[in-house]
Amino acid sequence: MGCGPSVEGGGGSSPSSPPPSSSSYGGETAARRPQADDPAEIAKSSGIDRELDRARQQEEGKVKLLLLGAGESGKSTIFKQMRILHGSPRSDDDLRMYGVVIRSNVIVAIRKLCTHLRNLGLEPALAQEPAPDTEDGDGMTPKQAYDELIAHLVDNTATITEEMLQNGGDTQSNSRDWVGQSPRAGLAANNDAKQFLQHVNAIRILWQSKTMKEVWQKRAAVNVIDGHKEYFQDIMRIASPAFKPTTQDILLARVRTTQVVMERYRIDGIDFEMYDVGGQRSERRKWIDCFDHVDAVIFVAALSEYDQTLAEAKRTNRMVEALELFRSVCNNRAFANTSIMLFLNKKDIFAEKILSSDIAAQRPFFDYAGPPRDFDHGVLYFIQKFKDCLIDDEFNDSFIHVTCATDTNNMEFVLDSTRTIIMTDNLRRSGFLGSD
Repeated sequence: MGCGPSVEGGGGSSPSSPPPSSSSYGGETAARRPQADDPAEIAKSSGIDRELDRARQQEEGKVKLLLLGAGESGKSTIFKQMRILHGSPRSDDDLRMYGVVIRSNVIVAIRKLCTHLRNLGLEPALAQEPAPDTEDGDGMTPKQAYDELIAHLVDNTATITEEMLQNGGDTQSNSRDWVGQSPRAGLAANNDAKQFLQHVNAIRILWQSKTMKEVWQKRAAVNVIDGHKEYFQDIMRIASPAFKPTTQDILLARVRTTQVVMERYRIDGIDFEMYDVGGQRSERRKWIDCFDHVDAVIFVAALSEYDQTLAEAKRTNRMVEALELFRSVCNNRAFANTSIMLFLNKKDIFAEKILSSDIAAQRPFFDYAGPPRDFDHGVLYFIQKFKDCLIDDEFNDSFIHVTCATDTNNMEFVLDSTRTIIMTDNLRRSGFLGSD
């Protein structure tokens, strides 16, 4: 498969060369020529043949899984779950990188929310709210917190001198911080993480305000990552000098996938290779390199994105994009003999969102005739939408899973079921099992 960051044993010259013709040698060269009946040479050749045969059988025995779907659908979260369930633990270097990313994720989210609050015209309502009645609030009102964040994070009107006076800006505090900085996270993320420590108190106070709760309900318009609500709710732990990301923190972290990433796992005596690729439109040109010799495709679509637009194309509904992408994948000749699984992800966020965002109110889905705020009817409606994308009707319901990628227990069950279905389907396609 030509799409991994590393390839096991591939390429290069052959391990051995064929014996030279006897008619073309003489003198010293002939003296060094191996004899055809030399037992040592025969044993060496047989060993090479056995090694090549073993490597071929090992390669043929691998199950290669490809994760596809639009950006921010949850592919990388499923990829992380595979490592949690079947891979090695994270190193401290990994954890520090994720610590920086998590703090950066909070800054990215609060920038969007502050801008959205202003665009919604809610600043006067925010100004009416009093300072929270807490010992560590420093008497700061939500409006003062908002003004600080707007000046430092959105409009960039604050001076460097003022910024350095904020909490977390001194060198001594930074030296005690376990996460610190991580070159792997990138310059922008490290800068955001530093600003997080400087403005964490303002972020906390603004997040707790009634006005911000109203803004959060309308977050779909600015594409804030839904799961980052958990970061805001636990913000002081994330700001602590002793902060070390948990498994759940890592699952919620958003790092845009800009290259093909591959992990290997051995599960119940079978080798698996899973490939994760970027879902944004600009990344999809890399997908073609991953299409060869794939045993199964896991297509991931976010149920909760029926009322959101693409970050890279503001007029395109995310669910419509996912449906069109699914149609092109399922009907691609490269996957004619490949098992395709559909994961309708973010069911938890979907269940929360439909209480305030009507499916039928979205222009592409005006034909939804089920009752509003009904989870089961909504899920069945979108399942049928995906089924309608298929040219043939071989897509079995057992190939469809409604998932929450951040729930390890849910994903363990789903991935185990998926693995069984893939192995059974591959045997059927190979003729070892009778077709239905």
